[in-house]
Amino acid sequence: MATLTSLCVYCGSATGADTAYAALARKLGRRCAADGVTVVFGGGRVGLMGILAEAAMDAGGEAVGIIPEHLRAREVGYDGLSELIVVDSMHTRKALMAERADAFCVLPGGIGTLDEMVEIITWKQLGLHDKPIVLLDHDGYWQPLLQLFQHQQQAGFLRPEHARLFSVVGDLDGMFQAIAKAPESTMAPSTARI
Repeated sequence: MATLTSLCVYCGSATGADTAYAALARKLGRRCAADGVTVVFGGGRVGLMGILAEAAMDAGGEAVGIIPEHLRAREVGYDGLSELIVVDSMHTRKALMAERADAFCVLPGGIGTLDEMVEIITWKQLGLHDKPIVLLDHDGYWQPLLQLFQHQQQAGFLRPEHARLFSVVGDLDGMFQAIAKAPESTMAPSTARI
């Protein structure tokens, strides 16, 4: 990939039990700001999402949050962002996050993070986009999921090539390297069907 200008980050709306998760989100926000990469995320001010966005903004970077009205109404929307886009549904949120990003990074998170990650991988499998997707496997966080994917492959539901739809790395440097090494998109923005 020639130039990364915007990175969609899927991550938890909680901070998790290990303080290292918050440190990772903070470090990613700062790194994006230093590299001139806009953070695109779910728009929440809570958990790893809030830490990520705050770190990017505090370091002089940009953060674009996309949040459905029903979550904004619960007062979890982050109002101090470069841009906060309020949408009508979770489906619209995910599509707009995908459209606004050059690549995707998945930090630790819960069911919502898992949902976003699996959907963006599925969209790539179906040819709806060809952007890089990187799972940041901090301290082996995603290993149980990767074992499930191996089980699904052994059971005949995933093909070996599906493993190439995303990269798995252990740290931020590896994540940025994986994105930099990814092939240029072959889909014109007007042909992407997200």
